[in-house]
Amino acid sequence: MEDKNSTRNRWLHIRLTNEEFNLIDRNFKASACRKRSDFVRRNLLRRPIVMKYRNESLDKLLQELIMLRTQLNFMGNNFNQSVKKLHTLIEISDFRTWVISFESDRNKYFSLVDEIKKHIENLAQKWLRS
Repeated sequence: MEDKNSTRNRWLHIRLTNEEFNLIDRNFKASACRKRSDFVRRNLLRRPIVMKYRNESLDKLLQELIMLRTQLNFMGNNFNQSVKKLHTLIEISDFRTWVISFESDRNKYFSLVDEIKKHIENLAQKWLRS
């Protein structure tokens, strides 16, 4: 029915009540269509519409885990840079400065790890409740 080379150059304007628009909008958000116009076009032309079947709580869990993974990557990069700096130190005064800096960084790392553990515990509790 749809040719890939055809362009859509015709407009169809309709007026809706707030309730009608809200119903269409809810159905659009529950579908896998990326644009509302695509969703409405598929409805009007009676073409199949794929509805979302994903678990929203799982999606939220994945977003949280992605954020935690990013934080862990930052921590790992900082730690690797610190160890690399340790290997390049020649003088004792440089070493003392690095040790003081490393203590500060280590405390930040441990607090971030504790925060990550708390997030994981909260996510696990939410997951078990649902």
